Amino acid sequence: MSQPVSNHANSVEVTPSLTARLVIARGTEAGGQTAEAFDVPFEAGQSVLDGLRWIRANRDPGLAFRFSCISANACKECMMRIDGKVVYACLARLEPREMHLAPLANKPLVRDLVSEIAPPAERLPAPGNDGSA
Repeated sequence: MSQPVSNHANSVEVTPSLTARLVIARGTEAGGQTAEAFDVPFEAGQSVLDGLRWIRANRDPGLAFRFSCISANACKECMMRIDGKVVYACLARLEPREMHLAPLANKPLVRDLVSEIAPPAERLPAPGNDGSA
């Protein structure tokens, strides 16, 4: 990607835009996971969550990750591993380099970056497993 930058004269000089490459663990526990890379336009001050939302809006609407801070004002939903460290995606800064994103390792995997975070007693039963006869 590149963007035009005006010069002193009437000529236009093209300079390369910075990008962040997010390498994301994709898949389910049953089907296994693979890594998929996405190049995201980089702007200083963006969070990794901003990058994930850009991917979902512009490249892959099926990318699964959690966040609630924007609509429900709830925290801790966007926790994941970024470059091997457990962090909040909303607080981790997007950087113009390759960053590796994965779900929490100590929780059951739902899909992509989504881990089961609700305590077992608070989970809805799986479809067809509601205890009825």
